[in-house]
Amino acid sequence: MKRFLRVLAWLLVGLLALGLFGGIGGVVYLRASLPKTEGRLALKGLSAPVEVARDRHGVVRMRAASLKDLLFAQGFVHAQERLWQMEFQRRVGQGRLSEVLGEATLAQDRFLRTWGFYRAAQSAYERLYPEEKEAVDAYAAGVNAFLALGGPLPPEFTLLGFRPEPWTGPDVLVWAKMMSFDLSGNWEEELLRHRLLARGVSPERLLELMPPYPEDAPTILSAEDLRLSLKREEAPSALLQMAPPRFLEASNNWVVAGSRTATGKPFLADDPHLGLQVPSLWFLMALEAPGYRAVGASLPGVPGIVIGRNERIAWGVTNVGADVQDLYLLEEVGGRGYRYQGRVVPYGVREEVIRVKGGKEERLKVRETLYGPVITDALKDPPKTPMALRWVSLDPEDHILMAYLGINRATNWEAFRKALIHYSAPSQNFVYADTEGNIGYIAPGKFPIRKEGHTGMVPVPGDGNWDWLGYRRPEEWPQVLNPKEGLLVTANHKVTPPGFPYALTYDWAEPYRAERILELLRAKEKLTLEDIKAIQQDQKSLLFRDFRPVLSLLTPLSERSKAWRERLLAWDGTMAPSLEEALVFALWYAELTRLPAREVGEEYWDEPRYLLKAMKEGDRNCDQPETEYRETCLDYAALALERALDRKEGLRARTWGAVHRAAFRHPVLTHTPLKRFSDREVAFGGDRYTVNVGPFDPKTLAMDKGPSYRQIVDLADPERSLFVHPMGQSGHFLSPHHADLLPLWARGDYLPMTFAGEGRLLLLEPGR
Repeated sequence: MKRFLRVLAWLLVGLLALGLFGGIGGVVYLRASLPKTEGRLALKGLSAPVEVARDRHGVVRMRAASLKDLLFAQGFVHAQERLWQMEFQRRVGQGRLSEVLGEATLAQDRFLRTWGFYRAAQSAYERLYPEEKEAVDAYAAGVNAFLALGGPLPPEFTLLGFRPEPWTGPDVLVWAKMMSFDLSGNWEEELLRHRLLARGVSPERLLELMPPYPEDAPTILSAEDLRLSLKREEAPSALLQMAPPRFLEASNNWVVAGSRTATGKPFLADDPHLGLQVPSLWFLMALEAPGYRAVGASLPGVPGIVIGRNERIAWGVTNVGADVQDLYLLEEVGGRGYRYQGRVVPYGVREEVIRVKGGKEERLKVRETLYGPVITDALKDPPKTPMALRWVSLDPEDHILMAYLGINRATNWEAFRKALIHYSAPSQNFVYADTEGNIGYIAPGKFPIRKEGHTGMVPVPGDGNWDWLGYRRPEEWPQVLNPKEGLLVTANHKVTPPGFPYALTYDWAEPYRAERILELLRAKEKLTLEDIKAIQQDQKSLLFRDFRPVLSLLTPLSERSKAWRERLLAWDGTMAPSLEEALVFALWYAELTRLPAREVGEEYWDEPRYLLKAMKEGDRNCDQPETEYRETCLDYAALALERALDRKEGLRARTWGAVHRAAFRHPVLTHTPLKRFSDREVAFGGDRYTVNVGPFDPKTLAMDKGPSYRQIVDLADPERSLFVHPMGQSGHFLSPHHADLLPLWARGDYLPMTFAGEGRLLLLEPGR
């Protein structure tokens, strides 16, 4: 794809030279595609005027006479500021990128069409409740009202030579499907385990390479929270308790009761860790209509507020990582079908026509089963046995929008819980607080009920013996109101304690972030807003704390290594961008993760507890086959430090932030010379395991995931609440709000999360 986009780049440059940037007229044309933010606009479809105010940071505050008009106006404003992003997102969901980007995206379109995201969105739209459908249709009508103005479109449309089609209901719903896909990675874990077993790795060895969640690590809920008096949860086989070996899109949130705060009311904090991109994933808004008043982070392309607060309650989300996907191994019979319950069931075959820019088209045959599509047909290196996917987000009915409409309007815990009854996937750790002083937690979603012996961690035969038995009832979801300790923390670690009657998943994040947040929250008797901000910005690495003893025990291989070992031992583990120690530790740890590369077929294997055990007890991978000397694991650690210092010299960098940079890339323009206008980079600290997270590619040290949004809600005075996201409110690279929030985000500053605010006013009025 990169090769194609380089060619595209020069075509675009030529176009710019010939037209758009060739003179004053081109500049005027581009500026004309910036949104109108003041004055009046008449829009067909509105029933009454809507006020749209933008403050000096481009944060939008809207007031309408009805919810229908409000969501219409939200669709209009999202389109004003983020139309290209919305178009790109719906084309991803539709599997139609190749129509505008050419053959380079064919493989991606095949994959997306095989899964059938847009088909699922169409099915869900047909089954919406009337209130949901009215909201979706109003939002889509607002997008279409912007398109109907017929003015110049954002530069990407001109450069690629097309105009967007009108929006429909499924276009609104498909991005929720894609977000669910982004936050549901179990199918990849199943394939990984399947591949490792095929390589000859034994189940017992897999347990060493991918250790289970520590028994002494914190869980989100305690047995006391759940009032459990149940028998001890039966452990599945060792193979099926493994933790994920990769960075899942993660997050932090926590809520603290008034008994632990200086104000006497709760604080609620949230920072979802997702892809860093241009433009930002989120769009900050305050929305007001009779019976509806919410402020926070919205998703362009989707109505309502996803994370935020209203006048009475606040909420935040992190990913549960619940296992809601299963792969089924198909026993094919003569290529015509698969064996199911003792009979041969023929494949259903649907044809997907993928049109390619330039006139070409490809007809894709997708095989369907009783479970779902045969997704291995769309993989680059498919396994020998075909596998079908069962996934809750491909179910024909989905009412997640109804859940969010209810959350936005909820005024107490019971209304909040009632709204979440409609929630489907991806399951999220919802933390809750209200102005009455209550705090709570709930993990909603469609959790499959599996037969005993089926943990969902490896593919199982698709013969009918391992089918799902239904979904858990809402009253069975993990939840608590006003826990005794007066605080709740979620950081993608294990939700439930021993004794809980069923497993949400066996793939949990390492507990480092959760442990650090709990440590900081418990350190003060009365927490202030400034304390909560400091915790959200904390970059002290508990990973370093665990690996510090390894440094103290290894024998350096040079004077250089000896000096650096002593320097690291004197360091406190803070992964600040200004520190050289942070750079050396990151490089050393990256070298350590290469230990099992030959065994697992992966260049890097970020499993800290496997590595720690190896350093303490030894491991077969520590001996280097290219030498006659039999190396111990401490010898390997010393060699890794020497290699890290060699790499540091090659980088010619003296600080962590010099090479560890949060990178914000445009999905298309980043591959072209126009990236100088669209893309941004900033020095950043942290690592995968710090609270203010800074995950990085061990090969490049680049960071493309991180805190995509931050909020802190003060329930003593909600108008004192704070929020921010990186980049800016506008997707247009000529806008003053394209990247004006990036410096604030990078240095840990915030914007006021208020309903009040002055600025430019645009009045949207009913048109004929």
